Amino acid sequence: MKTALATVTISGTLKEKLEAAAKAGFDGVEIFENDLTQYERSPKDVRKMADDLGLEIIALQPFRDMEGMPEKLRLQKREMLKRKMEVAHELGTNRLLMCSNVQSYSSGNRDQCAEDLRFLADMAQSENIMLGYEALAWGYHIADYMDAWDLVKRTDHPNLGINLDTFHMYSRGNTLDVLRDEIPVDKIALVQVADAPVMPRQDYLTYSRHSRCFPGQGDMPVVEFLQVLKDKGFDDYLSHEIFNDEFRSSSPIAKAIDGMRSLIWLDDQTVSAVEEKIRPLSVPEVRGMEFIEFAIEGESGEDLIRTLAQLGFHETHQHVSKNVSLMRQGDINLILNREPASQAHEHFQKHGVSVCALGLATDNVKETLRMAERYHAERFVNQAGPGELNIPAIRGIGDSLVYLVGANSRYRFFDVDFEEIEGVQGEQGVGLTRIDHVGQTVSNVDFLSAGFFYKSIFGFDIEPKQDLPDIHGLVVSRTATNKDKSVRIPINMTNARSASAERFMQKAGGSGVHQIAFACKDIFAAVKNMGQEKQLPIPDNYYRDLEARLSLDPALIQKLQAHNIMYDENEDGAFFHCYTEEVHGVFFELVQRVKDYSNYGEANAYVRLASQARQELN
Repeated sequence: MKTALATVTISGTLKEKLEAAAKAGFDGVEIFENDLTQYERSPKDVRKMADDLGLEIIALQPFRDMEGMPEKLRLQKREMLKRKMEVAHELGTNRLLMCSNVQSYSSGNRDQCAEDLRFLADMAQSENIMLGYEALAWGYHIADYMDAWDLVKRTDHPNLGINLDTFHMYSRGNTLDVLRDEIPVDKIALVQVADAPVMPRQDYLTYSRHSRCFPGQGDMPVVEFLQVLKDKGFDDYLSHEIFNDEFRSSSPIAKAIDGMRSLIWLDDQTVSAVEEKIRPLSVPEVRGMEFIEFAIEGESGEDLIRTLAQLGFHETHQHVSKNVSLMRQGDINLILNREPASQAHEHFQKHGVSVCALGLATDNVKETLRMAERYHAERFVNQAGPGELNIPAIRGIGDSLVYLVGANSRYRFFDVDFEEIEGVQGEQGVGLTRIDHVGQTVSNVDFLSAGFFYKSIFGFDIEPKQDLPDIHGLVVSRTATNKDKSVRIPINMTNARSASAERFMQKAGGSGVHQIAFACKDIFAAVKNMGQEKQLPIPDNYYRDLEARLSLDPALIQKLQAHNIMYDENEDGAFFHCYTEEVHGVFFELVQRVKDYSNYGEANAYVRLASQARQELN
């Protein structure tokens, strides 16, 4: 599979876009005409720049409204094509892409349109240029790829093929029947793969310009599309043409790497008809969250330690050679890293007291590292002393790390690198058993990337997004989970400048962990043991509403209210949860799941967000 990226997909100057595509490992680029028009150097210079970077310029695009035009405009379009073919030669490409006509005054007569395209294809043939014709979802007469194929067939010219774009196909609700049964591989001029969230039918142009994303980041059946192509023996370029506001306002290199990661993922989900039907790597199972690591220094972390102590945590172990301690309760491991020569110190310098790393337990560390390398994750080289564990890690969300620990090892990480602190092993905590979920907040430009990081490397499922009303705007949340949901990572973002997610980003200096939820078997006993000093107060009106909505026993309502515990239920079970006040931007949650309840109490989120906003003002 050869990979390409349309320059419209990412931000920056044309030079920056080409450099980003090369650094991400793409084989080629489509030059979007606007990028070339606004660039100060000549097409020949662009060709040399691409050659020096090892990139093939695979196409120049797009050319609009070429068929079915009134006579005067028809002649103008032919002259335009002549000039653009000169540019294509200077760029060193032999492909030009055309979009279906969107003008209301154009003719829908297929024979006339075919005649126009045949004339253009004759012009292209004389210049050894291949034309690709694409159905825009909002095309005036040709909007479905089946109709575009009909027009290409009518034209019947060796220098005209069809351009297939998954966004335009799936946004119209097209099936793959025509592609599967009729379109031969040699008539496919180019394939562009884009994804998007499924939305109610709307203005296709607005949908296209603002909602496209990389394959695997949306809801369209892009895997099925590529499998059909592979079954037909297709082995030409797969290219991204993505219109997305967030993509074009973020780092071009970061988004180019995301794009390459998505094409690798897409390729890995499908099998070739001409090769052995195996995928290059299988994803090892992630079995749990082994630890959470905090970066602290000196007295700066005392507020955090006091809050954790209120939750029943105590420093139970000390690292054998570093200024690092461990808090344990149930199967929860919280690392406090005060070591000056460490990644945690660097994280503290940027973000203050914060979560600097997560530790995931995986069935096969070596294979997980291979998967991370395949998907262009950056490896982090850790410094370990003699006889100490050298736990491998990769760069995660923001500036954090993800450590990889063997799930089937005979020893836990603290059995080797830590020593028990005398006199604290008898502490029982408050009844917390394990880490239920860990919430991360990211910028709006990194929201899709963060979910796809967990999906591609670890094989996590990405649950449908939820809108959480904040008193200062809307927070959008989407959760990444492993197969048995023993690891749950809600990912939040907002476009509102004063909403809770943005306030966290400002306080924390960027993306990071904002929420840690601990599971318990009896939340009332846990809350009683911890006391109410650090609890987030919930307004009485919430409990009046809860009683009215769910007709709960008044005695239960009183018990919930007395301990600031919130409640939710559905057909699968029930959910009890309460929160601590924020400390250094992070808050803790205690949860008790009853039966098979697997949500997060989303119905209560707006009350919690308002209560946290009030806390910040006090």
